Amino acid sequence: MAFSISPTDLNLMEDCSRCFWLDKHHIWNRSRGIFSSLPSGMDKIIKAHFDVFRRRGELPPELAREQACSGMFLFNENDILKKWQNNFNGISYVDPKGNRFRGAVDNLLVNSENLVVLDYKTRGFPLKSDSASYYQLQLDSYNYLLRKNGRKTENYSFLLFYIPSSVDEVGKFIFNTTLIKLETDPKRAENKWAESLVLLNSACPEKECGHCEGRGNKLK
Repeated sequence: MAFSISPTDLNLMEDCSRCFWLDKHHIWNRSRGIFSSLPSGMDKIIKAHFDVFRRRGELPPELAREQACSGMFLFNENDILKKWQNNFNGISYVDPKGNRFRGAVDNLLVNSENLVVLDYKTRGFPLKSDSASYYQLQLDSYNYLLRKNGRKTENYSFLLFYIPSSVDEVGKFIFNTTLIKLETDPKRAENKWAESLVLLNSACPEKECGHCEGRGNKLK
């Protein structure tokens, strides 16, 4: 049996290997709860905002003022980018056994000949010292996938956080932005993907969590 794995799936495996196994074997899916539509709406608006500057051949102001982005420009292979941004397609790699590793990038910068992954995040509160670390595996994965598709990438990525700061007198929300540079290692993603396939091709883990307790009992 071949499996399709995403960075989100790998995070689930890290949280509970049994939930992950049951999900990927289509036996039981952990409820993801009710999510606000605001982040997805913001994501769409930010992508359109970046597209305006891409057509101009410029960086948007939230990046143009950052010394870390000096000399860079937005990736402008538009057809490829739209494919890689699509959640139902994305950028992927299929191994010789038919297992697929896939993910959808938010955006890409170009530094000389190398790509730099740029991921947007919206938050309702200021960043903490470890806020960026939650996205390490995600960024490692994107860099791994880009390299498996023949692209050169830098050994770092950017997280661009949009955080609401105020509302002006006509009701418009004002957002502050913070750019975080995070070192990335595609090998970590490769190892974690390999680990997930070994797990999925083994018996269902017995250790339960509060979500999967009592689920998939027919396996016992």
